[in-house]
Amino acid sequence: TPVIGWHLSAMYQKAGLPDGVLNFISGPGNIIGERMVLHPDVSLVAFTGSKDVGLNIVRLASSVQEGQRHIKRVIGEFGGKNAVIVDESADLDEAAAGITVSAFGYTGQKCSAASRVIALECVYYEILERLVARSQTLKIGRAEESDTFMGPVISSEQLEKIKGYIEIGRHEARVALEIKPPDLNGYFVGPVVFADVPPRARIAQEEIFGPVVSIIKARNMDQALRIANDTPYALTAGIYSRTPENIERFKREIDAGNRYVNRKITGSIVERQPFGGYKM
Repeated sequence: TPVIGWHLSAMYQKAGLPDGVLNFISGPGNIIGERMVLHPDVSLVAFTGSKDVGLNIVRLASSVQEGQRHIKRVIGEFGGKNAVIVDESADLDEAAAGITVSAFGYTGQKCSAASRVIALECVYYEILERLVARSQTLKIGRAEESDTFMGPVISSEQLEKIKGYIEIGRHEARVALEIKPPDLNGYFVGPVVFADVPPRARIAQEEIFGPVVSIIKARNMDQALRIANDTPYALTAGIYSRTPENIERFKREIDAGNRYVNRKITGSIVERQPFGGYKM
């Protein structure tokens, strides 16, 4: 991601943007982030990342520094525990395909990634079986190779965080799939699917930003919606259903800024689908 940012800034410079209008700075957030947020000349911070870091930015930006003549503003977009509901009328092959892309595309590092699948009990084991089967076919490898589906995660710190949540999940639920990544030099982790996950388990409530998905069973649509809404986050959500009543209930009752019906929940189209959420 920093390399892409540098290339973008170089393209702006090559296009003739005057020096100083756009400045590219790369480095660990714990070294440069606080200094930039607290600087008296900074008036607005736009941040995408974890809730803990984002809330710290909000706290830091609220304190007025010596020489500061304005109130700092923060645009914060944190993570999510985005849910996909699968009901008894869903096309399960379509659902499995969409969930696989939503959960494991970009190695699960998108804020809109599907991290929870809430399946009605009558289709629970079928969707679990199909999701596991599809996930076993994904190629893990270097990002520059065109047939790679899952590349590395962004840092060694994030890799250790993901591994830590996988260990937590072993105690909270049942491992339905855990694929070992190839022996490559980099921060690689394979897709992990946890089954029989309690709705209040840590892996079903906390940000992970990695290829870890929790499959949760619901008795009916009422319970599925309650489980989906029972997190601090409200960014994206989806449903796979061919029942108009369930689709309308989902659109009306789900806590999510973006609601997707019978499609993956990542990849909103710029200038066509406004993107954002609420709660955390």
